[in-house]
Amino acid sequence: MSKQFIDALKNRRSIYGISKEQVISDEKIQEIVNDAVKYTPSSFNSQSTRVVVLLGEQHDKLWNVTENVLKAVVPADSFAPTAEKMAAFRAGYGTILFFEDYEVIEGLQASFPSYADNFPVWSHHTSAMHQLVIWTALEAEGLGASLQHYNPLIDQKVAAEWNIPASWKLIAQMPFGKPTVQPGEKEFKPLEDRVKVFK
Repeated sequence: MSKQFIDALKNRRSIYGISKEQVISDEKIQEIVNDAVKYTPSSFNSQSTRVVVLLGEQHDKLWNVTENVLKAVVPADSFAPTAEKMAAFRAGYGTILFFEDYEVIEGLQASFPSYADNFPVWSHHTSAMHQLVIWTALEAEGLGASLQHYNPLIDQKVAAEWNIPASWKLIAQMPFGKPTVQPGEKEFKPLEDRVKVFK
């Protein structure tokens, strides 16, 4: 079983060429997200991660909103590459939005003041674990995904469009879909520089 788990991690890559062709059912996508949110660990069992799944027209709307926001900050004469990125993300099947609920985090800060400075950091660790679990599970089902960070530029528009609670802070966006390209070879730094074992 550990080999299957590690193989899934090995196969997970950033896939930027994606299509709207359906690979698995919407119900299966929701099942993956539900299981990840339920079973992925969090510091102090805070369960602070919040996830929004956008499919179909809602997915397209996100990248339209993002493109419009970026038009206001990227010079028009150099906007073409940004527009191409937006089109590539919009070409996918859906997007997963990752949030952290700061009402939970602030409650922990009040309850455990000695650790107050650490809770926002640990919250990001929690979000990262959820991102990896969902990303790897999508890959195992034949879907490609990448992780994007257009926050905080799009935070207000996203909150308004999807009625997001004020305490939820947007952390990342994960567009996904059927892969249309294969990723290139990945370079790895020497493990002896990154791992130490003491017996």
